[in-house]
Amino acid sequence: MRIFGSERMDGMLQKLGLKEDEAIVHPWINRALEKAQQKVEARNFDIRKNLLKFDDVMNDQRRVIFDQRIELMGQETVTDTVNGMRHEVIDDLIARHIPEKAYPEQWDVASLHEAVGGILNLDLPVSDWAKEEGIADDEVKERINRAADEAAAQRAVRFTPEIMRQVEKAVLMQTLDHLWREHLVTLEHLRQVIGFRGYAQRDPLNEYKTESFELFQAMLARLREVVTAQLMRIEVVQRPPPLVPEEDVGMLQATHADPLTGENEVAPPELSLLQSSARNGRSATAQIDPKNPSTWGRVGRNEPCPCGSGKKFKHCHGRIAGA
Repeated sequence: MRIFGSERMDGMLQKLGLKEDEAIVHPWINRALEKAQQKVEARNFDIRKNLLKFDDVMNDQRRVIFDQRIELMGQETVTDTVNGMRHEVIDDLIARHIPEKAYPEQWDVASLHEAVGGILNLDLPVSDWAKEEGIADDEVKERINRAADEAAAQRAVRFTPEIMRQVEKAVLMQTLDHLWREHLVTLEHLRQVIGFRGYAQRDPLNEYKTESFELFQAMLARLREVVTAQLMRIEVVQRPPPLVPEEDVGMLQATHADPLTGENEVAPPELSLLQSSARNGRSATAQIDPKNPSTWGRVGRNEPCPCGSGKKFKHCHGRIAGA
């Protein structure tokens, strides 16, 4: 009401002499309140509508990523996708370091050699290629593609195609998920500050659409580069066989200690007798006469009775001793 109400409303309320918590029944006041309420609702609607437009930009990108991810998960092999990424990375490297229609003397050969070694893990004589007479950027690109394809094929032979298919799919999906999460955080930060573009007479929504699209394209380029770099230098390590065969590993023995006596309630009878003998200071090989209680020593309440009845000591001779 303070923002959207009429300026005359305050004076009108004072003239009418309305007190606090008193009902407003004057038609002029009611009409002014209705107009103010309509302005508030219209403003809130515009805010929500504008926020939905920002959300639509992110949802469009999310739909593209999720559709691509579902398609990749349904494929048995992503080798073609990975090879295509590698070739696109090489195209970007050539376009970045070899200007269009430039002479070999104008090529950035040192940076191209460093990028090929850093991303493709290849040590190629790019500087020697640039010195060849009549060399062109297309021929350099073809040579790099050929060397990269050969290195990938050798790695597939060394680790077997089946393992490489699994590795390629795992690397691609994990990298895609990681970069997509980072991209969402970046878009959220951009959305928080894009409103300041309005002070420069620019539409924040259009600015957000433009910059978010550029960030999305940069994320896809980064995805191709990271996946290619990882697969060109990945090494598969085979786990050594276990030292002890699984069939020779004994079964685990369940135990449960009595809270009063500290004795094992679920151990087999022979183990309970051995534990009782060791706890009572009696040799495990000492002869126990079932008919002579003086040779039993101290017997736990939950241990089998040494008399051989098969009952626990507390339900056999232990009950007699307790009585």
